[in-house]
Amino acid sequence: MKTLKVDLGQRSYPIFIGSDLMDRPELFEACSKASSIYIVTNTTVAPLYAERLSKTLASFGKSVRTIALPDGESFKDWKNLQTIFDELLKHGADRQTVLIALGGGVIGDMTGFAAASFMRGIRFIQVPTTLLSQVDSSVGGKTGINHPLGKNMIGAFHQPIAVIADLSTLKTLPPRELSAGLAEVIKHGAIADATFLNWIEANTSALLACDIEAMSHAVLRSCEIKSAVVSADEREGGVRATLNFGHTFGHAIEAGMGYGEWLHGEAVGCGMVMGAKLSCLLKKITQADADRLTRIIHSMHLPTTAPKFGAERYIELMQVDKKAEGGQIRYVLLEQIGKAYIATAPHEAVVETLLATGAA
Repeated sequence: MKTLKVDLGQRSYPIFIGSDLMDRPELFEACSKASSIYIVTNTTVAPLYAERLSKTLASFGKSVRTIALPDGESFKDWKNLQTIFDELLKHGADRQTVLIALGGGVIGDMTGFAAASFMRGIRFIQVPTTLLSQVDSSVGGKTGINHPLGKNMIGAFHQPIAVIADLSTLKTLPPRELSAGLAEVIKHGAIADATFLNWIEANTSALLACDIEAMSHAVLRSCEIKSAVVSADEREGGVRATLNFGHTFGHAIEAGMGYGEWLHGEAVGCGMVMGAKLSCLLKKITQADADRLTRIIHSMHLPTTAPKFGAERYIELMQVDKKAEGGQIRYVLLEQIGKAYIATAPHEAVVETLLATGAA
């Protein structure tokens, strides 16, 4: 097992990375002082892991209940958030209750938002079961739900008290979900560590085969990169926004297609292709760099051609973005492979990017 720390003063917490971690009660020590424990999961993950985790948590002698929500990005909404609150209130949860997010990014975001909001804030633990959530969404305290007009536009910053990334759960991931998670792994190399991107490129087959040693390194290095950025900029006032490389275009794809049609990682993968193209047009990276990143993304079985909404629709969707300021869209771009920056871009360059990637 590897352990990292997200250093946020009094809100600091550990990230545990290893196999079969949900069987280790000592990693859930915070639950020993809980009044009650609620596992929030979905109907796909619950049959696989809810009973196993409940058995571990039962060792603390507390009431353990499971809330299973529908599975999918389309259910990341007010209605299903309300289901969590309904269960907490119905069974007498209080400020000493601990929530456990058992699932992918949707479950982690919704459980965290519920924890941030219930009685103005209770503790929660992330137990991410997808690669995407292990390398990205479980770390950093971003919580929230989607709105029909924009992804993740309603939420709060609320840090977990621990992240327990059990690598054994990755063995049950469908290939499409695994590829979606690899998009965020690629992103970390592209924005912060060119050497890591070289390693990803050299280990494509092992990553796609979910080799445990390859996955352990991919998750560890991704979490190291993200935790360092979050520790420096918890509330995304500056450098943390670079973690959104590919997301401005990607969120537009998700909203335009309808949430759930493309997986988040698929949209981010294609969004990175678009971001690389725009970086190239702005003469920051070379065409060879952009082509290489596109090849790496394609090698992970991710889409590299954008859905054709038209330039006007894409720009309309991208204006509903948390990085937008004063009506201007701000993009995460590559200054070089391994280094990102945030800037506006000329309209003509954005339109050319959309045309070149099949979006317009």
